[in-house]
Amino acid sequence: MFTKNSTRLHQTPIALAVMVALSSPVVMAKTADVENVTPEYEKMEVIVVNADFSNISLDKMPSSVTVIDAQQLEDEGAQHFEDVLNSIANFNWSGGSSRPKYFQIRGVGEQEQYQGAPNSSVGFVVDDIDLSGLGMVSSMYDMQQVEVLRGPQGTQYGANALAGLIYLKSNDPTESFEHGAKVSLGDDNLRTLSGFSSGPLNDSGKLLYRVSLEQHNQNGYRDNLYLNRDDTNERDELTARAKFRWYATDDLQVDLTLLHANFDNGYDVWTLDNNRSNTLTDQPGVDTQKTTGAGVKFIYTGMQAFDFTSLTSFAQTDHHNGYDGDWANSDYWASKACTVYDDAGAASGTEPCVYDYTWDKKGDRKTFTQEFRLSSKDAGRIFAGSTDWLLGVYAMNLKEDNDLYSEYNTWPDEVLQSNYEATNYAIFGQLDSHLGDDYLLSTGLRFERRDSDYSDSNKDDFAPSEDMWGGHIALSKAINANHNAYARVARGYKAGGFNMTLPAELSDKKQFDTEILYNYEVGLKSSWLDGEVDSTLALFYMDRQDQQVAASLQDPDSPQRFILFTENAGSSSNYGAELDAKWYLTENIEFYGSFGWLETEYGQYQYSDKYGSTVDLSGRDLAHSPKFTYSAGMTYVADSGWFANVNASGKSQFYYSDSNESQSEAYTIYNARLGYETPTWSAYLWGRNLFDEQYGVRGFYFGNEPDQDWVDKQYIRYGDPRQMGVTLEVQFM
Repeated sequence: MFTKNSTRLHQTPIALAVMVALSSPVVMAKTADVENVTPEYEKMEVIVVNADFSNISLDKMPSSVTVIDAQQLEDEGAQHFEDVLNSIANFNWSGGSSRPKYFQIRGVGEQEQYQGAPNSSVGFVVDDIDLSGLGMVSSMYDMQQVEVLRGPQGTQYGANALAGLIYLKSNDPTESFEHGAKVSLGDDNLRTLSGFSSGPLNDSGKLLYRVSLEQHNQNGYRDNLYLNRDDTNERDELTARAKFRWYATDDLQVDLTLLHANFDNGYDVWTLDNNRSNTLTDQPGVDTQKTTGAGVKFIYTGMQAFDFTSLTSFAQTDHHNGYDGDWANSDYWASKACTVYDDAGAASGTEPCVYDYTWDKKGDRKTFTQEFRLSSKDAGRIFAGSTDWLLGVYAMNLKEDNDLYSEYNTWPDEVLQSNYEATNYAIFGQLDSHLGDDYLLSTGLRFERRDSDYSDSNKDDFAPSEDMWGGHIALSKAINANHNAYARVARGYKAGGFNMTLPAELSDKKQFDTEILYNYEVGLKSSWLDGEVDSTLALFYMDRQDQQVAASLQDPDSPQRFILFTENAGSSSNYGAELDAKWYLTENIEFYGSFGWLETEYGQYQYSDKYGSTVDLSGRDLAHSPKFTYSAGMTYVADSGWFANVNASGKSQFYYSDSNESQSEAYTIYNARLGYETPTWSAYLWGRNLFDEQYGVRGFYFGNEPDQDWVDKQYIRYGDPRQMGVTLEVQFM
């Protein structure tokens, strides 16, 4: 069941994987401090934050972190990261792609990337493979836990984690054999087939493996009435993982991780009348991503004073994004009347409209990272044995080639081939000092050098270099056995950059400066009612200096085109709170939930719209920054094996963009999962968005209808409607 005296981890294949993995030597080493004071049955309750290099437990980490463990993922039937992200406080995403890949934490993050110089504010790491800006390949199958670290991670992750970090950790190999399979069927022609296998590869048990595979298909909730098809927005997603663990010696562990994901998705979501079901495009878009990655980790523990870790990762991604920019077809537009203007600009009559626009970008990204870390043991503590230390060096090389082609009324419009390369070098260190009276002082510092080079077929060339630094100071205090308080100050940074393909009148915006973010935070992590309730509370204030703002202006002379650039907006401030809580009401019932409060505000920021008028955003909320995010869930497991989970999540309204006043509406989504569980098989009936809530995940405000003289209008992309299905799981030992 759910209390700390008893768990239901034995009831699902994924949970069994977690149980065996937790008994491995490496994880037992991570929780050694807990074992000394905790009964055997409670070891399962220790949650280690894998994204933190110190492998600290969640209840001791002096920072705002949300961890969604394997049990919650299983209880809610999460198939993709998209299924759980709404339950994370002060977290949002921009729906400009078939799957979420642009995220915002506490109001900070990207909303899109149409041109080829990636520079993420939110880090995205899968099993130590850096996929920042490529978050759509994030299947939840065989996942151990999802971690979201809020606020700048300036010491350990640097430039790619100004707003925070998303870390996905899949299950590790196990020392005993276990295998499982799952099949899900649902409306929208949903078909998901999954399976995993884990165990030893030799008799000595020193070489272990784990492989998992998932193929997910569904039509995508859109009917294309013009082409008479129901799959122009389909999701065709393959995810394969393999992990190998070799205990080479008593002191050397080698982990090899392999990842391959092939998401061959359609992208047919925009309509002229803002309906969420029927499209009219004649050239439906695509949104594909094929990623192959590998990571190798060496952990050597043979030194008396410290451990040595080497982490190498590589990822190669082909991504392709294209859309039908007129959102209709030639017959539709020919049925509309467009005004004809004479040479003097006066209306002289009407004629059938001609409007055909397509946009297509292909990219090839390669990312290589290398990191070396030394971390102290008890014997290596400094300052009279009071202080643990960590020292590391880091290098990353990112290359991306892009080929952009758009066509307007059969004529090439925007055509651009670009080559981008960025190399980062960093050195970082951290000290964790035990001050006595249960005080712990953590200090960290990182120095980072970034060299970049960009060139394209429009003769734009940039080669900026810069030095950056970040870090943190955190003081935590164990008030008693049930409450741990902390205060934290962190400095994060995001590299400056450049804007390509700008018209002459915007030549002063060719480059923009580094953004600096100071995050001030206090928090309390508590256990109440003899351990029946766990809670984490954080209050924060963020000071953004030289904030980078993505601007988008429709070209009044060529309305099919947009001028995209980033500029610095002076300063802005965000503040608010996050609360996560779990309540083990009885041995059979668990409640859990989260709440986020966020206030954002521009400092002094003005820009010129497409007509040259000045728009003043000073004091306005930032885009994709809802004031409130919330979630609540309940899981019930009867002694007989019957199971039920109901959960809800929602958010208040938010601005879709920094370039206009278009806003979403507030919404709440309800989900449920009912089933029966045994040690060898489980069956479930489930429903997502049970009340068929219509909610916007991305919005634009511009002119896209020539028969209306390109008048500005709000267009909305909606999230997934109601879906029902069944799932069957089996396991073999």
